[in-house]
Amino acid sequence: MALAMKSGAARHLAFVLSALISLFLLTLASAQTPKLNSVDLCDGRDRTLPDLQIIGCTALIKSASNTAEVRASAYNNRGNAFASINRYDLAIRDYNESIKLKPTFAKAFNNRGVAFKKRGDYDGAITDFSEALKIDPNYANALVNRGEVYLAKGDYAQALKDFDEAIQLHPSMGSLWNERCWTRTLAGDLRTAIADCNESLRLEPNVAATFDSRGLAYLKLGEWSSAIADYNEALRLNPKLPTALYGRGLARTKMGDLGRGKSDVAAAKSVDENVVTEFARYGVQ
Repeated sequence: MALAMKSGAARHLAFVLSALISLFLLTLASAQTPKLNSVDLCDGRDRTLPDLQIIGCTALIKSASNTAEVRASAYNNRGNAFASINRYDLAIRDYNESIKLKPTFAKAFNNRGVAFKKRGDYDGAITDFSEALKIDPNYANALVNRGEVYLAKGDYAQALKDFDEAIQLHPSMGSLWNERCWTRTLAGDLRTAIADCNESLRLEPNVAATFDSRGLAYLKLGEWSSAIADYNEALRLNPKLPTALYGRGLARTKMGDLGRGKSDVAAAKSVDENVVTEFARYGVQ
């Protein structure tokens, strides 16, 4: 009998919690929708939640009074909303519709390329980024996105060409210098890579990824103390960065600090079990 009462109480509590959650979601939606019309929702104004953005875009798509250009933009934005919740199949379908309505829509080609990249279709991604750049040769995002896909494919020469062009367009953007630093590090052009990382850190001094990139360059050069110093900075900014933990562990081991080296390697593996394979691809073991 006591068990039955406990079970009934639990069901009641679950019902109350469910009702409260539903009330919260309805309140949240109602708080946003009166302030934002369909255009605002579809444009993602005020950090609109993906579900509400999809609703706003769908309303614009279904409205017979909207022009083809407005509907193309709505399909593109709805695709972005689907992509943000990892629904790449639905995102690609919307980008397809956007491009049908506006074949010169560079953003839709770029965004579809990103979705293809996320699904591992690198060739499809490169085709779309290249099409976006035919339409707009100064589209820096498409250059960077294509460069990252070439990098993932191990085509360092093509990746560097894209990052070179992106830097020419935006020389004060530190992240671009880090992209090229990382690519040059993997390609083995280590001193030039370090120069790129230095410039990246001059422009944006507190970025863990850049210290991590330069740390790998020093590691590949066998300059263990410099590698450890950079990995320390990366871990100060991002304490659980697995590549920095593993790289520092390798450098410490090379310097004879076996205990702390082993501890770093174990910590890296606990965060990312694939980190050993990743470093093997970098040519470091």
